[in-house]
Amino acid sequence: MRIYTKTGDKGETSLVGGGRVPKDNLRIEAYGTVDELNALLGIVAASSRENTLLKILKRLQNDLFIVGADLATPDPIVHKERSIPRIAASHVEALESIIDKIDAKLAPLSYFILPGGNRIAAELHFARTVCRRAERAVVRLSRSDAVNPHIVVYLNRLSDLLFVLARWVNHRRRRKEIRWEKRS
Repeated sequence: MRIYTKTGDKGETSLVGGGRVPKDNLRIEAYGTVDELNALLGIVAASSRENTLLKILKRLQNDLFIVGADLATPDPIVHKERSIPRIAASHVEALESIIDKIDAKLAPLSYFILPGGNRIAAELHFARTVCRRAERAVVRLSRSDAVNPHIVVYLNRLSDLLFVLARWVNHRRRRKEIRWEKRS
């Protein structure tokens, strides 16, 4: 099997279960941005040697494949026939559990912080912004097409987790958070 099929050479792509859409279709934009986020988490993982972080990132990357498959399969019948996994409330609850455990180790935040710190924390902040873009793309898609409602909640919570992870990495590396300086 070749990696190239030439079926997308005219600016269209196939959805799981059939049907072709333009490559700039909202659905393609949504799962393409999720794929971008997944690749960015791969960069973060390649930069880190922290076992706890690596375990979390592996879980998130696997979840994001589920999000992508869910978005790429708009037909619920195909979902069932092909056993396409779907993001569920349990995925969101798992993120909340991780957030609660990590956030409990951090000082309460009473001010805005600038994205940054060490390299891994900065990459996590960047991943958070890509996650927010993916969330916006899914919300846009949901206005015109059927979307699993758990996906928006999952991405919302994931961006919170990425923020907490960035703070945690800075804390573990003893890097001070940089306060936003409000200037008039």
